[in-house]
Amino acid sequence: MADDEPGVDAPGVDAWKARTSAFDRVQSVASTVSRPQSATDIAAEAHVAENTARDHLERLVEINVLLKRDREGTAVYAPDPLHTRMQTLRDLLDTHDHEGLLRLKAELLDRIEEWREEYEVGSPEELRERGADADDATETREILRAASDWELVAYRLGIVEDAIENYATYSRENRASA
Repeated sequence: MADDEPGVDAPGVDAWKARTSAFDRVQSVASTVSRPQSATDIAAEAHVAENTARDHLERLVEINVLLKRDREGTAVYAPDPLHTRMQTLRDLLDTHDHEGLLRLKAELLDRIEEWREEYEVGSPEELRERGADADDATETREILRAASDWELVAYRLGIVEDAIENYATYSRENRASA
């Protein structure tokens, strides 16, 4: 798909293309995929030519934003988990002071405790096992969604704890005054 064909895309796409560079669109799409994707797939979603996407994807691999893997002879791209973790850490530090991080930790711990009590299990893995024993599809989906949410909250809790533990080192405010 050409970068400069106005009016042929879904509503909103023309505005997205007008306000962002091809590189930014490729990065946006590639950084949010849940499973590794080919340059062809990312190009289509980012509304850029495949060669353009491939060039930008390679640059994102070089700067450690993405990982590149081979899947049956085709290069596929996915977010680098280390980059994603560091970006999340930076975002937390930019939006919360030390007290705010402590409050966020308490909220995340409360949510995990709610799942433990509601489902009477100690981990997302145990909850998934319960989902396998559920009697109907709706209950199974609900349990699997709760297990996934629990894993995400636990992941975020780990990052929040890292931010709290290293606040003096990581905080822009504290680094600027050092």
